[in-house]
Amino acid sequence: MRFSDVALDACTFPSILKACGLLKDLDYGTEMHGLAVKCGFVSNVFVVNSLVSMYSKCDDFHGARVLFDRMTEKEDVVSWNSMISAYSSNGKSLEALSLFREMQMEGVFMNSYTVVGVLQACQDPYFLRLGMEIHGALLKSGWEIEVYGTNALLVMYSRCGNIGDALRMFRGMNEKDNVSWNSMLSGFVQNELFAEAISFFCEVLDMGHHIDEVSVISIISALGRLGNLFNGMEVHACAIKHAFDSDLQVGNTIIDMYAKCGSVNYMAQVFDKMPEKDMISWTTVIAGNAQNGCYSEALELFRGALKEGMKVDAMMIGSALLACSSLRCASHVRQIHCYILRQGLLDLVLENTIVDSYGECTEIDYASRMFEKIENKDVVSWTSMISCYVHKGFANEALELFYRMGEAGIEPDMIAMVSVISACASLSALKKGKEIHAFLTRKGFSLEGSVVSSLVDMYAHCGCVNNSYRLFNLVQNKDLILWTSMINASGMHGDGKEAINFFHKMLDAGLKPDHITFLALLHACSHSGLIEEGRRYLGLMRSEYKLEPWPEHYVCLVDLLARAKCLTEAYNFVNNMTIEPTAAVWCALLGACRVHSDNELGEIVANKLLKLDPDNPGNYVLASNVFASKGRWKDVDDVRMRMRTRGLKKNPACSWIEVGNKVHAFMVRDKSHPQSEEIYSKLTKITERLEWEGYVAETKFVLHNVQEEEKKKMLYGHSERLAITFGLIETPAGQPIQITKNLRVCGDCHVFTKLVSKFFERKIIVRDSNRFHHFEGGVCSCGDFW
Repeated sequence: MRFSDVALDACTFPSILKACGLLKDLDYGTEMHGLAVKCGFVSNVFVVNSLVSMYSKCDDFHGARVLFDRMTEKEDVVSWNSMISAYSSNGKSLEALSLFREMQMEGVFMNSYTVVGVLQACQDPYFLRLGMEIHGALLKSGWEIEVYGTNALLVMYSRCGNIGDALRMFRGMNEKDNVSWNSMLSGFVQNELFAEAISFFCEVLDMGHHIDEVSVISIISALGRLGNLFNGMEVHACAIKHAFDSDLQVGNTIIDMYAKCGSVNYMAQVFDKMPEKDMISWTTVIAGNAQNGCYSEALELFRGALKEGMKVDAMMIGSALLACSSLRCASHVRQIHCYILRQGLLDLVLENTIVDSYGECTEIDYASRMFEKIENKDVVSWTSMISCYVHKGFANEALELFYRMGEAGIEPDMIAMVSVISACASLSALKKGKEIHAFLTRKGFSLEGSVVSSLVDMYAHCGCVNNSYRLFNLVQNKDLILWTSMINASGMHGDGKEAINFFHKMLDAGLKPDHITFLALLHACSHSGLIEEGRRYLGLMRSEYKLEPWPEHYVCLVDLLARAKCLTEAYNFVNNMTIEPTAAVWCALLGACRVHSDNELGEIVANKLLKLDPDNPGNYVLASNVFASKGRWKDVDDVRMRMRTRGLKKNPACSWIEVGNKVHAFMVRDKSHPQSEEIYSKLTKITERLEWEGYVAETKFVLHNVQEEEKKKMLYGHSERLAITFGLIETPAGQPIQITKNLRVCGDCHVFTKLVSKFFERKIIVRDSNRFHHFEGGVCSCGDFW
């Protein structure tokens, strides 16, 4: 037009400026502004209104406001509407409402478009009262609200959570258009009333109203959130019938629906057939794969997005990191971390995600270094690092970090509290656990859900199952997790009958058990030697609750049969399982073979176990113990050589005790403790006293090819003995001693502890990797089987 020397007039600029706004082309819009000034049209109200609208649509609100403020005459309501609408459409509610007040003070009469802009600014619960006042004023003044004004009211009430008022207004509308129906449908979805949204959608169809892309997007979102695959597929077919599926936003919503319904194959098909894909499409399909356990596919799609030159965001990268961490692939995490740094994408959200990903990959050093580099740590940063420490067994470090978090002035959230309670549980640190419980009460945390379940579990792991009972009884609304925690607490302390009692009380309360509940129940039966009960409950899983047992459930029954010395029956049971026995199943049987000295069966099981799971050092230790008990030292050396060849190391035995609000840890023959000299001196006197009382060291538990005297020395240096001795030194006479050990207590130390409890008149509580042992008066609660 300009090349043809066609003269420009005031009507030309509004059209061009509208195009600039839609394209968000601020540079060309600014050039048009300059041309309007040059041509003398900047005083024309239509041109100025178009300029204000263009600047606001290009997100230059400062430029729009400066232009608006420079207007000498502001009697035209369109000018005010442009600016108010610009603010309200971009979430600047305060600015929009302030300008509306200024407009009223200037005496400019509003129109229906003003009402729409102002009501849009009130779409926040904070401004609901003001929106209701405006609605009331309109009704009081007899203002005839047109359909688009009523639609704005519908949206305002819905987004402020007053869906009931929105529905009453909708029912009272004389005139409804597609926007009215869609606004109501979207309102139900936004307020998470998904069932109501489906009913309303059916009403739309029954009334013969035409659906459009907006309707389909809303209803598919609702069906996805409900996980309603069947109806989701019906609506998908409807979208295809009306040719809505070619719409980009509809396609993205369908992908998300299939992802939420767990239908990865359908999701992939829809994605592949999309004529156009944007960043949301790629992000949704990557997240869908990652969330449904298709981690390799998620990473492959992430690579595909990068090859396509697609812009990536924190959501997409977060899903890729989730896939990496789930695959425990630290090298991929490092590659994505480097990519983030190269592209300058690092922000707080991604920093927190990287910390979590390194932690999941057991790269605690990387996670810790990343955490320390975060400048403005928020509660998620601290919680992610605390959780990393807890999940990887660094409970002391988790507690130290929790205290640092408090010193930094960061208030912990519920997730942080659950993690730190778990840290106390793993350390059996009762005093610290009680401190955390008191902190929760002071800070007003609600003792329900995961918090109270964690506390119940913590007290049980700290040997105070009575505290678990008391806390359990205080909770009014007990959920399945809390009941399961209580069943588990009873079981780990050897009270299988009480665990069964809790299970039946739970059923009476109308709750249905899940896999985890049955796992806790079967563990309880196993620890208490309740063979028939264990068999019955394993059968009940299938017959009554239609739950297919996991390998972990079979492990419990194998362990139960093994405790009853029914090793042949246990072996036949494993061979006849309906699923392929896992390494854990064979490991349970091998442990029983070692306890009952069934070396022949033990050798068979050991070979199966090492073939099935050659990368677990614990399996080699068990196998070597079986050979050592038969004096087959060459076979022991062969097993240990295979361990070394694979770069595997045995987890060193460690025991710890909480004294004076501090956790003291001891390794085998440890002399690093400041009071080592005193501890070993006291241990020698204890051993001499017990030998005088008839104690003879059972050197068969030392599975090394050394002289008998050397075996005795090895037994005397076991970590649990050092911890018990330290407890005798540091605690008053008569006070119970509680220790925790990371491995199973050996048979000789079990005898030693029974005798100490008898002759030194102390109750001793030992939590090993298998169960709790309550020693008192020379007797252990486990009945000498653990």
